[in-house]
Amino acid sequence: MKRHLGRLFSVLLILSAALAANMFTPYPEVRKLRSGYQASDVDLDFTQPVYRYGMNVNNHIVIEEKVKKNEFLSDILAAYKVPVKLINQLAALPRNVFDVRKIAPNKKYTLFCSADSLHTAKAFVYEPNPIEYVVFTFDESLTVDVCQREVTIAEKSISGMIQSSLSQTINEMGISPELTNKFVDIFAWQVDFARLQKGDVFKLVYEEVSVEGRPIGVRNINGIYFEHFGTGYYAIPFDQGNGADYFGEDGKSLRKALLKYPIEFTRISSRYTGRRFHPVQKIFKPHLGTDFAAPQGTPIRSVGDGFVEEAQYKSNNGNYVKIRHNGTYTTQYLHMSRIDGSVRAGTRVRQGQVIGYVGSTGLATGPHLCYRFWKNGVQVDALRVELPASEPIKPEYQEQFDATRSAVMLKLDGIASPAQQSFAKVL
Repeated sequence: MKRHLGRLFSVLLILSAALAANMFTPYPEVRKLRSGYQASDVDLDFTQPVYRYGMNVNNHIVIEEKVKKNEFLSDILAAYKVPVKLINQLAALPRNVFDVRKIAPNKKYTLFCSADSLHTAKAFVYEPNPIEYVVFTFDESLTVDVCQREVTIAEKSISGMIQSSLSQTINEMGISPELTNKFVDIFAWQVDFARLQKGDVFKLVYEEVSVEGRPIGVRNINGIYFEHFGTGYYAIPFDQGNGADYFGEDGKSLRKALLKYPIEFTRISSRYTGRRFHPVQKIFKPHLGTDFAAPQGTPIRSVGDGFVEEAQYKSNNGNYVKIRHNGTYTTQYLHMSRIDGSVRAGTRVRQGQVIGYVGSTGLATGPHLCYRFWKNGVQVDALRVELPASEPIKPEYQEQFDATRSAVMLKLDGIASPAQQSFAKVL
């Protein structure tokens, strides 16, 4: 009996010591905050140290949050008792190491704080994007480590059939909006995506970018087949020395001199017309533009290279930008919530560059973009104008293109169509 009591007493002493030790090295408190981050999934194993971002988690309280609007890095760090001299060192870092001005709202950060009642920050981790993160360690002096997660790229393929609209089909298939927008941009001049036919079929081969097993984006589209009103179209990527472009089977470029849409694919709420009832002025008048309905803040892009003629506010147009692309074509973008800070009269812009953001300034009842188009000084319907194609395959690249075309078409033809997939399921 005494021997059993002795053993029990020894076990209790060991447990008491373990509990006392854990009072001073607690497992991290990871708060579930309004930003939506969840508590850590790390197992409660105190026998082995647990590391995140190179920091020993077991010795710290870990707090995850997102940068709030109008919040500065100095505000965050001062709240967790980081010495002023270290904050000043951080602010003085060279911009090629870290630019404190680029701390942006809604970006994730993680604080590693002391386990005592003061919760003093010992390290701060900022994540500007899913791949990169910057670790700031606070000791006698500041240490900065710029890190990257491992990125994997895998080629994937999908096929689908239009049931009602492209956006609905894409949503039902769980395809990312980024892939949809790239697809639409490539075929924008061959297909009117606002007037698709039920039964249209598409097949895509693309490169998916993943970080730690989680998809974060699409790098390239490696081939497309699209069947519209019974006619099949191929998109073959090929680089003639100036970056990859997309070509049809015949070697002609699918890209026109200007993008067809100034914002990524969305709903056209009002077309170019000689007579429309104005929703604000309550009169019938010409509408010499195309309205794209989009959420407030949606990026607006220049449809082509050019020079900014005007970037200002006027009572009817609201915030707007007007761009001359060459001696023939000029475009204008109205009702912006704001004009991008890099855009002003006289600056040069590139095709696809963000020039502003969707809003409802001027004579507008809701957030949308009014897109206007001039050809030889005359306003025309931007969605009906015929633009010259970009450069076709050069003779010296023809043989190389033929080999690429055969390989891409063979891969696309090998993807089962939605009808074939349904038949296979029945069997």
